[in-house]
Amino acid sequence: MTIRRMDHVGVVVDDLAAATAFFVELGLELQGEAPVEGGWVDRVLGLEGVRAEIAMLETPDGHGRVELSTFHAPTGPAGDGQAPANAPGLRHLSFEVDDLDAVLARARARGADLVGEVERYEDRYRVCYVRGPEGIIVELAERLG
Repeated sequence: MTIRRMDHVGVVVDDLAAATAFFVELGLELQGEAPVEGGWVDRVLGLEGVRAEIAMLETPDGHGRVELSTFHAPTGPAGDGQAPANAPGLRHLSFEVDDLDAVLARARARGADLVGEVERYEDRYRVCYVRGPEGIIVELAERLG
């Protein structure tokens, strides 16, 4: 048996509405929102008394999804919203965009900040990192040529 495909990336946030609005502004499409609780999710997550809400977003081409979730119970440890890009763990999500400047302007309007600078990678991409809500780092890459 082998892995068939990557289904989605899960990101835990405190403010589900703000995080959802940020990713919609980048160009992802909201597929749905739902409460999640019960014995099945307790057993999957190895936690007790899970009460959460999720929002599933998808890239316009339908090949990538992001699941945002917020937990009302049980309480978890606080994250480091200012962790640098080289800290251990899942550090960023990457999206190819048609117009880097336009997407960056929309992200900034939602409170995102550049982590570094917009740079050119060889003759292939213009690329940058932005830090969005709750410290989520998003790489934006515009294919050149």
